[in-house]
Amino acid sequence: MTGVPASAAGGSPSANGAAGAPGAPGDSKPARGGKLGAAAVNQASLWNIANILTMIRLVLVPGFVALMLTDGGYDPVWRAWAWAAFAVAMITDIFDGHLARTYDLVTDFGKIADPIADKAIMGSALICLSSLGDLPWWVTGVILGREFGVTLLRFVVIRYGVIPASRGGKLKTLAQGTAVGMYVLALTGGLATLRFWVMAVAVVLTVVTGLDYVRQAMVLRRSGIAARQAASEEAER
Repeated sequence: MTGVPASAAGGSPSANGAAGAPGAPGDSKPARGGKLGAAAVNQASLWNIANILTMIRLVLVPGFVALMLTDGGYDPVWRAWAWAAFAVAMITDIFDGHLARTYDLVTDFGKIADPIADKAIMGSALICLSSLGDLPWWVTGVILGREFGVTLLRFVVIRYGVIPASRGGKLKTLAQGTAVGMYVLALTGGLATLRFWVMAVAVVLTVVTGLDYVRQAMVLRRSGIAARQAASEEAER
């Protein structure tokens, strides 16, 4: 209660041991249940706000598809609800990564689930739009081909380093989300024309940033190979 150590107050080591743990005097073993407590903390760390937002995005995917295809997929009211689900998914995509990095909430689950959720919601929207005839299939193919191609490229060169996200990539994501969201809504007139041009910008950014990733991967691979050769030659000396 006074904050004075027991040893300074005349307390014996055995008394300290008895007060600190249920084991024998001076026993340094953790209290019974300590491992279970640590496991519970580790398990609880999975349920942080960033991962919860990612899970919400994953759950929204089948709901979005159902809303898009209800009544043949052309009812403006259901399309508006589908847009709301898509918008929520895009908003959670913005915030979950930021929260994870800012508050040190990065987990293995998040590293795997976040890109899956991103591609699932965007891919489902593009496929639904193309299947309904609202968007040419080649646009869907270009966007999805680029996304999966860049993901594969990252895995191929991961031994040499990590390709960082670029400003162009962020602009591409923003343009894609805006364009797809406008196509999900049953727009007519000038807004329908506007969404065409927004999608055109998104496609251009998709191709340009994809080629830039290929360039970065080649540079990263060459520098990695050169570094390995230099290290090998240094070791032989």
